[in-house]
Amino acid sequence: MKERFLQLHILTAYPPSNVNRDDMGRPKTAVVGGALRLRISSQALKRAWRTSDVFETALAGYVGTRTKALGEEICQDMINAGVSEKNAVTWARDMVAPFGKVETDKDAKKEAEDEADPIAPTEDVSDKKKKTKENKKVHLSQLVHFSPEEEKAVRELAKTVAARQFAPTEDEIKGLLKKEISAVDIALFGRMLADSPANNMDAAAQVSHAITTHKISVEEDFFTAVDDLNDGQEDRGSAHLGVTEFGSGLFYTYICINRERLSKNLQNNEDLAQKTLKAFVEAAATVAPSGKQHSFASHVRASYVLAELGNQQPRSLSLAFNTPVDAHDVVLNSVDAVKKTKDALDKAYGACSGSQYVLNVGGDGNLEDLLKFVVS
Repeated sequence: MKERFLQLHILTAYPPSNVNRDDMGRPKTAVVGGALRLRISSQALKRAWRTSDVFETALAGYVGTRTKALGEEICQDMINAGVSEKNAVTWARDMVAPFGKVETDKDAKKEAEDEADPIAPTEDVSDKKKKTKENKKVHLSQLVHFSPEEEKAVRELAKTVAARQFAPTEDEIKGLLKKEISAVDIALFGRMLADSPANNMDAAAQVSHAITTHKISVEEDFFTAVDDLNDGQEDRGSAHLGVTEFGSGLFYTYICINRERLSKNLQNNEDLAQKTLKAFVEAAATVAPSGKQHSFASHVRASYVLAELGNQQPRSLSLAFNTPVDAHDVVLNSVDAVKKTKDALDKAYGACSGSQYVLNVGGDGNLEDLLKFVVS
């Protein structure tokens, strides 16, 4: 792979849906160019892609685990293997400590007190002791992305110390955190370990929030749920009334991947880097976030993908939609806006890429050739 940067400009049409909600359950939005747009956060997109069947099938064994609960799992495994609860808790905390701050008994007790009902009857001493014990947790205070190598090492060490009934040594614990890893999702999206900066990894991929290319309005769906055993003799009303909000539109997403960084993050394993690029691009074109899918079945495919390779400074083409496109033919007008903006930037600054490939549903291009291009 010669060219350093792969840039993707993706247009994806969503029917009525709510794949990414805010804290009120509404579709996420943003004001762009003075007009309200629907928005899908980059976090939602990245999670959908890295947990997709596309990733799992193409990259089995090379996808990491993002969790706070690995300590709890190995603690229970050691207890099941005959280790006392006290030792299992202590040893499990020691084994996950290199990856971040571990919640202590004091933290758990404070959390229980913070969550207590302020108007509930005062608990007696035995109740407080019981609650503290129930809240004795062995997990990290923040999510940590474990590589497959690290998760395997932690689980194997837990089996070892359970078999010998002796605490893990300092050297064994230090060896759990790996600098050279093969987790493709960490290589793409990066990792930050506050207490172990030497093991941080800069992300190879940058993903924009997806926004609609046109102005929108969030709509409401009033619905009822009927009780199947209600014969209507006494009450003909519904068992439940509710409102769910949704929107629809054509979304623009921009992605920039530093292919050199990706290869470096994967220990210069070029074969794995190419498999990662192909799986990532396929997922970006074919996988949608899972929010409200049972209600809306908004499984989509990209309508248009412009892929660019080059060593030039990357740039987004979001400027194409600073002025909302005419909603009369959203897809056609949005594709035209992408082309015009690309040509205008190339004219002003010189060619912003060395080569390109276009997949346009109903027009030219196909997924197979697109995947060949991104690794060329």
